[in-house]
Formats: sequence, C-alpha cells, structure tokens
Amino acid sequence: MTIPESFPAFLATQRDDAVDRGVATLARDDLGDGEVTVRVDWSSINYKDALATIPKGQVARISPLVPGIDLAGEVVACDSDAFAVGDQILVTGYDLGVAHHGGWARYARVPADWVVALPDSLSPREAMALGTAGLTAGLSIHALEAHGLTPADGPVLVLGASGGVGSTAVGALANAGYEVWAATGKAAEHDYLRGLGAHEILTREETTAGSDRPLEKMRWAAAVDPVGGAATAYALRTTRYGGAVAVSGLTAGTALKTTVLPFILRSVSLLGIDSVSAGAELRREVWARLAGDLRPRGLGEAIAREVDLHGIEPVLDALLAGEAVGRAVVRLPEH
Repeated sequence: MTIPESFPAFLATQRDDAVDRGVATLARDDLGDGEVTVRVDWSSINYKDALATIPKGQVARISPLVPGIDLAGEVVACDSDAFAVGDQILVTGYDLGVAHHGGWARYARVPADWVVALPDSLSPREAMALGTAGLTAGLSIHALEAHGLTPADGPVLVLGASGGVGSTAVGALANAGYEVWAATGKAAEHDYLRGLGAHEILTREETTAGSDRPLEKMRWAAAVDPVGGAATAYALRTTRYGGAVAVSGLTAGTALKTTVLPFILRSVSLLGIDSVSAGAELRREVWARLAGDLRPRGLGEAIAREVDLHGIEPVLDALLAGEAVGRAVVRLPEH
C-alpha cells in the first residue's frame, strides 16, 4: 500500500515560552522510527496529551510533536514478522505522543513491540473510546482482582468517576457484577454515572476533605484511584481490612498525607498502576478482558464523543480546566 508524501496531522511546536498547536501537514519522511507503519483511523484525547501541548506541561520531549498517546488503525507496511499488512492493531503508551510522533496524524510508524493486535470483538473506534484511560482502568481492576477482590466482597469506590479512567472503571466494574460507588465533583454528571452502572454517588467534597483521624469507618472492599492527593488518603483510611487501593493518577496532586496505620492495622495495600510501560503480555490480557468481561457499559456514545482534527483544541482546553467528562475520540480524515 502506497503511503502519500504528505497527510493531515495535528502538531504542537515549541516556540520559546509558548507552544503553537493546530492542524498542519506532516511529510512521510518525518514519520518516526519503527518496523510497523499504520494508517491511523482513530485516536483519542487524554490529559497527558493536553499537557504535551502547553509550555509547562513537562510531557513533550520533541518539537514539533504529533501528540496522541493512543492510536488504532490498519498496518500498511511492516518490516517485522509479528504483523502483516492489513492487520487491525492498536498502540498505547510507551513514547507515543511524547518522544515519538503519535496518533493525531493519518499515518504513524512505530516499533513492533509497541503494537497490540486489535481484539476481534472491539472496533477501532471502541478501542480508542477505551484508549490509555481504558487500559489504565482495566489494569487497575485486574490488579485488584489479582489481590483477591471479587464482587462478593462489597462496594468498590471509583474516584474521579466522571473522567476518562473513572468513567471506564465504573462501566467495567458494573458490567463485571460489582457494586460501584462513584465519586465526582460534577453534580450534573450523576445521571451519566448511574447510566454507566454506578450504585451510589459521592461528592468530591466528601472524598477530599481533610481529617484528623488516621482511620475512619471501613466502607470499601477496594478503590480505583486515578486522582491522587487527598482522595488517595481518604480511600486508604476508609478501605476495609485486607482491601486495596489501585492508584494511577495525579490530577489532584502528587503529595500524599497519610499514616502507616491503614497498612499495619488494616492490612490495606496500595497498588501502583502504570499503563505507559506495562509489558506486552499483560497488555494483551487486559485488552482481551476489556473486550470481554470488563467491557464497560456505555462503550459507544455514552463514554466517548467524536471529534475531528479541528475539534481537538476545545477538548484540550476542557481537560486542562478540569471540565472534561468521559472520553473524546479523534476520527482521522480519509485523505
């Protein structure tokens, strides 16, 4: 399959203390290194992508950069035996959209060991409705279950529930039979979260309020935490004996004010979740589960809305302002 000499892309270019961002043209010769060339059909927009487009985001490591830490599409050329022309694939994480041109261009070239075959029961759009956020949610649930969590153990708390990781976790846990309690600071999204399967809603104020008590009433069998900060401290002091908190994010900050008491008196575990460098075998296992028993409710229109390259900027601004809800997928132009 012939790759055109140039094609549409969204570029972020560092200019002194500013970043120019917008739709532009990328040349075929500017594609990154790798064995697999992909015609990108869908990508997504993540908080990390937004950070890659601002001067102090501390994410982008090359300039100009095609952001987009997720992509899904069709292999159009391959110098590896691992994949063949015509294969439907997806890529998330690693250096994609950070130090290597990412998914916001019609074509991408990536190392073969970054690539995962698209599960048969997921469309490329659905895979990007999940994307890094969905993989992170799936890895969190997978880790909690490896720790021993089952639906019979009781309610599971999801922090930051109206965001990308949180909304996916709510839908996936509910579909797997868990009683899900969703915490959000967006009162207007309560019905949305109930539609995804949330049993009850908690306010952000409840889950981020300070406390002089190192331990509080035991409420949760486990917690999915893409937020960090005070919310993590709340989850630790309210999780039941032997439970676990899977933490994957820092939107509320990197500091954690807690004590050792949840760990040594209640045997609570704090599980770190990294979706960027997770191994290939684990990725394949979790993607298979996201297409199966962890497939979230509302995976279509409920979780993800659709934009083209020209619609990316407003979503970036909403993410940076903390106003985004659910996921946004990017439809790449055919020409």
